[in-house]
Amino acid sequence: MSSRPRSSRDNAVLAVLVGLVLILVVRRHVVRADTLLWLAVLIPSIILHEVSHGALALLFGDDTAKRAGRLTLNPIPHVDPFGTVILPAILLLTGAPPFGWAKPVPVNVRRLRDPRNQGLMVSLVGPAVNIGLAVTAALVLRYARHVSLFVSGGSLLVPHLSSLNRALFLFGLVNVILAAFNLIPLPPLDGSAVLERLLPASLWPGYLRLRRYSFVLLFAVVFLLPGFLARVFDPAIHLWGRLLT
Repeated sequence: MSSRPRSSRDNAVLAVLVGLVLILVVRRHVVRADTLLWLAVLIPSIILHEVSHGALALLFGDDTAKRAGRLTLNPIPHVDPFGTVILPAILLLTGAPPFGWAKPVPVNVRRLRDPRNQGLMVSLVGPAVNIGLAVTAALVLRYARHVSLFVSGGSLLVPHLSSLNRALFLFGLVNVILAAFNLIPLPPLDGSAVLERLLPASLWPGYLRLRRYSFVLLFAVVFLLPGFLARVFDPAIHLWGRLLT
């Protein structure tokens, strides 16, 4: 049996997985400059989203994320093999913009000083951070007067921008999409915290049984219901456009 630490083995497996995915994507010729730019703003956005959960939990008395080494901007500890590697690759191969998520930051709600209220705040701080990042990007673009666009039916008509301004534009767009996605009231997404807060006690046993299959349920909703994500993302995209006008 190897004496190499488990984390080192996991990192080696992850590196091989990422390498294989990159080889497949490059061989299919689906990597373009815009794709790389999209990934460049997506990865830090999902990391900041996850770190914010652990940072607020630490402020409220739970150091679980800190002890797990998750309060870091290093992307490796946050990588979820499916959400961070496989799903974006599938989307790239099908011609869709890459999208995904990071490994959830561990939080022990029972260690919070006020589990009921602070647990809800810890859940919602991730989308709040994404919205804050989007607003910041919009303010920079808007008041620097580097962007003008038309908003119509949730779609954006974007003029040619400099590389920096295009990165800011995509950074804001990615963050409003992340906020909208994570506010879907389905476990394990952050919006489920609101659902749990409002759920009558009589429904909790059934909900907890259903929660065990949360990833399967989420996958089914996203991929088997045509137009579901469009109905979630279109208002967010429209809001992003409104922030810039």
